[in-house]
Amino acid sequence: MPLAPSPASAALDPDQARQLLKALADPIRLQLIEALAGGERCVCDLTADLGLAQSKLSFHLKVLKQAGLLADRQEGRWVYYRLQPGALEQLRAWLAELAAGCTTPARPCA
Repeated sequence: MPLAPSPASAALDPDQARQLLKALADPIRLQLIEALAGGERCVCDLTADLGLAQSKLSFHLKVLKQAGLLADRQEGRWVYYRLQPGALEQLRAWLAELAAGCTTPARPCA
């Protein structure tokens, strides 16, 4: 289930965080995220740039889209993909919350 298009400040629940992290855990999907960091790209360009068969690329694009990390649009016979900045911001905010709390010292044992 993709992330709802909610404000970037909306907190991720643990299942959403897991889904995003799982989608990003694959090296090919990370390459795709990096390739799309510069803006929208056509699937034909991504296939050539990453040296992947279209079927393999389509699988990874589908996983990222289902996780809510990508959006797409069709123009003629081509499909263009772009990052969903709100999903990345939600993940960043979730990680920032974790980082903020991890330096809290333990309470003394009784």
